[in-house]
Amino acid sequence: MTESRAVTEPTVRAMFTASQIAVRVRDMGLELARDLETPQPLFVGVLKGACMFQCDLARATPLDVELDFISVSSYGRGTTSSGTVRVISDLRGDIAGRHVVLCEGVVDSGLSVSFILALLRSRGPASIKVATLLDKVPCRKVPVPIDYAGWKIGSEFVIGYGMDAAERYRNLPFVGVLEEA
Repeated sequence: MTESRAVTEPTVRAMFTASQIAVRVRDMGLELARDLETPQPLFVGVLKGACMFQCDLARATPLDVELDFISVSSYGRGTTSSGTVRVISDLRGDIAGRHVVLCEGVVDSGLSVSFILALLRSRGPASIKVATLLDKVPCRKVPVPIDYAGWKIGSEFVIGYGMDAAERYRNLPFVGVLEEA
């Protein structure tokens, strides 16, 4: 006879509701539109975590926004950064002379953003601004410029609204924290 064990899913505690996110992203889009030096900025989303934030921010920015994507990896399937960043998928277009907004779901150690910024700067953009929904300042290992942040948070591992835990929970409409049962 096989003994069965009940698998308990972790509890998800909401940190920011879908409504709170919508209001904050709308305000960030209006702020970006006021600040940008061009009527046609390029929003570069860091896949996969920034996908929802980037799209919502683009819709909230009353300019003729173009989208492109870059995918890097520093987490693998874990919940802490490995410290090594590698490009999985690069931009499709040339950014020379363009005003770029790098869109990130959460900035924690700063290693990925620092790596991406160095890569983008080497390609000659007119300017680069960094927009993130969540800024995990206590986790910073490398200083990076954050021009627009939805919220500053602590060291919690967050999920939802594009961010995941081992590829799960990305589709939650809110940002939450996993709490083990």
